[in-house]
Amino acid sequence: MKVAVVSITRHGIALAGKVVAALPGAQLFAPEKFAAEAEAAAAGAAHCYTGKVGDQVPALFAAFDGIVAIVSLGAVVRLIAPHLRGKDTDPAVVVIDEAGQFAIPVLSGHLGGANALAGHLATALGATPVLTTASDARQTLAVDLLGRELGWTFEATHGELVRASAAVVNDEPVALVQEAGSRDWWTHHANGRSVPLPANLHCFTRLEDVDPDRFAAVLWISTRALPADYAGRLAGKRIIYRPESSA
Repeated sequence: MKVAVVSITRHGIALAGKVVAALPGAQLFAPEKFAAEAEAAAAGAAHCYTGKVGDQVPALFAAFDGIVAIVSLGAVVRLIAPHLRGKDTDPAVVVIDEAGQFAIPVLSGHLGGANALAGHLATALGATPVLTTASDARQTLAVDLLGRELGWTFEATHGELVRASAAVVNDEPVALVQEAGSRDWWTHHANGRSVPLPANLHCFTRLEDVDPDRFAAVLWISTRALPADYAGRLAGKRIIYRPESSA
């Protein structure tokens, strides 16, 4: 992940140096008037700009996968709002307060990796990650991250993702069918899970053992084509995960 660290105050720049140190390859962006402080905080990785910080946002959105802003949360919301396009394309955005007490994912928490980035920074800085997505707050399954670290991909429409996510966090019955891939996906979940598998997830080893009418969503991990007689029955409420052959 290419990360830009943005700070607009002298004290924030000192903290930004610690953030850059915790993220190999990260680049620091600060106002020109704090050029000396920025270079001292992140030697060789500091970039200074003239004008307003808001003018830098389009270029940062285009060039970086993640942005860590040591700026007030309200200001960051106003700065990025005009540039948002969609969760599949927007960078991860994390806000850290000047005291380094909290790491707050603001944008693209799951697919963009802001939740994971906030967790990493919280550990590095001794801060508290403030995760507000339901699956993370309750330590349940994030359906859009299942198997991500193992190289799995998934097939689903936006509506199917929304429906399956809602079913998981609302404790509705969800079938999880694993026919392929590593079974060590829960303890190595994207944001870390130390609790048992949620009780509303019912595990199967064959899709044909599942009665779709009994479940609000079906999560199918397999390398085979969806059986024709199941396509209609699962329409709108299935996510298909495709493991790599070695996973």
